[in-house]
Formats: sequence, structure tokens, C-alpha cells
Amino acid sequence: MKITARWARRLCLAIPLALIAAQASAHTGEGINTGFASGFWHPILGWDHVVAMVAVGMWGAFLGTPAIWILPVVFPLVMAFGGALGIIGVPIPMVETGIALSGVVLGLLVAFAVRAPIWVAAVIVGLFAIFHGHAHGAELPEAFSAYGYAVGFVVGTGLLHLAGIGIGFLTQSQVGTMVVRAAGGLVALVGAAFLVGIA
Repeated sequence: MKITARWARRLCLAIPLALIAAQASAHTGEGINTGFASGFWHPILGWDHVVAMVAVGMWGAFLGTPAIWILPVVFPLVMAFGGALGIIGVPIPMVETGIALSGVVLGLLVAFAVRAPIWVAAVIVGLFAIFHGHAHGAELPEAFSAYGYAVGFVVGTGLLHLAGIGIGFLTQSQVGTMVVRAAGGLVALVGAAFLVGIA
């Protein structure tokens, strides 16, 4: 499937638009009055979530078809399962550590342009999606609908994946590939910073 540079630029514009309110805390519901809105903004307002989800899109773009579309579908589906576990109170150990590690690992996979088989990539992405989903589900505000919240965080996550895919399309040129790999390194550093903050 051929993607034009014009479409890649449009997808890249999704990043600043999606992150306009990024200075807000990642895990609060202040000023949000619906389940959908709370779920939608939860991944977008938390850098620990943002970097991992953008990295999924970038890695998928590196791997090419069909990974470019499969990974951004696997992540939200498995994340929804993890969210359900969080909502019903099933404990998962070291959730915040898993989220931070997702940034480190996914960022390094992009930085080193790792070409994993599609099933391996799907397992890696799915594993980290459980941690992200559980965090979303466990922090569901009591006053909000779980269904609306779940739809919101899946949609928000999908937009972050699209932003990552948009960045990943830069790999169509040699300079663009270097930029994307550098972005992967930056994602890994952000994940490492969160990891150090947890320790």
C-alpha cells in the first residue's frame, strides 16, 4: 500500500493537536464530566502512555504491511481486556513499571529498527497493552460509565497510534529513517526517566 508524503504530513499534525493539554496530570479527571471524555484524555494527557502508543505506530511503520495496521489494532484490543481487569479489581503486579518499560522497550525496538516476525511483535505489543489498559481501568472515576470510558480510551489510543504511523512514514527516505530512529531513542529515554522515577 503506497502512502503519499501528504498523508504522512497530515498524520504527523495529529501529534500537537492531540497533545495540546499535555501539561495536565495524566491520572486525574478534573474538568472532565463524561466517561468517554475521561477515557479519551487519559492516554493523551500522560507522557508515559503517549510515548509507548506513538512508538507502537512507529514500529509498525518500520515493519511495514501488515504490521503497520495489525499492531495498532492488537494494542487497543488487548488494552481493553486489561482495562476490564482493572475495572473489576483484578490485581496485576508492577503496572506502573510495566508502563515505563513499554516506553523503554518499544523505543529501543524503533531506535534499532528491529525486524521481528509479526507474531513476536504482536505478543510484545499485547503484553505492554495489558499494563496500559489496567491502569486506565483501575482509575475509572466512579461516577462515569465504564463503557463510555472504555470507548474513549480506545479512541484516544488509536489516535496516538496514527500519530506514530505518521511519523513512521518518514522512513521512506534515508534522512527520515534517521529521524524516526532518533525519535525511538527519545521514547526509550522518556520511558527510562519514568522507570527511574518509580524506583
